[in-house]
Amino acid sequence: MDLLPKDRIIFALDVSDEASAIELSRLLKGRVGLFKIGLELFVSCGPSVVERVRKESDGTGIFLDLKFHDIPATVAGAMRSASALGAQFVTVHCDEGGELLRQAVKSAGSAKVLGVTVLTSLSSEALIEAGIDQRFEDPLALVMHRATIAKKAGCAGVVCSGREAGFVRREFGPDFIVVTPGIRSEGDPVGDQKRVVTPFEAVKRGADYIVVGRPIRDAADPVVAAKLIEAEIERGLKERATF
Repeated sequence: MDLLPKDRIIFALDVSDEASAIELSRLLKGRVGLFKIGLELFVSCGPSVVERVRKESDGTGIFLDLKFHDIPATVAGAMRSASALGAQFVTVHCDEGGELLRQAVKSAGSAKVLGVTVLTSLSSEALIEAGIDQRFEDPLALVMHRATIAKKAGCAGVVCSGREAGFVRREFGPDFIVVTPGIRSEGDPVGDQKRVVTPFEAVKRGADYIVVGRPIRDAADPVVAAKLIEAEIERGLKERATF
């Protein structure tokens, strides 16, 4: 994948109002590869915020992280709408199986569907509490199982933590996109995340893109923070093993 290190940063616009989203997108345009619009911003501002962010950031790509999860027909309709908004990537939960993912891919138009495997906020204990089959109580086992389903369904790639990124990369090859959230630089608080890694570790282990929010947004100078993460990505690419 021919991407500059900065292009591999997906910056999370995890804010609740359009003004803050626009301010951040203007500030970081040219410093990151895509802007993530998730549930908080999308529900607060509506679909129009996608076009506003794209316009104010000079056409930077959109990672629409709505994690669709419903019956296949409903998700197919939602995916058609997401594609019409011009999103580059759209996320769909894998845990409803292959038929849901196949319908999402079929309806995605120019958007690329990414299967969400196991949220980075989930631990083994949380999976057991949720009633996951004991064969998959280890997050890695469940990630690999769901990544297999996503691949067979035609998804462009998956979202998984950096701890599983290398396993997914080795199993499914260089053309299967791996996006890694739960990114924290050394010394940063982890918050509600459980399976976290640094930008360097994520990319070294095989992630194509990393999703970064608080380490950039909460920094004294977000632009400087983005540049530091870009440097970590570059270092990770140099030390990445051949998969």
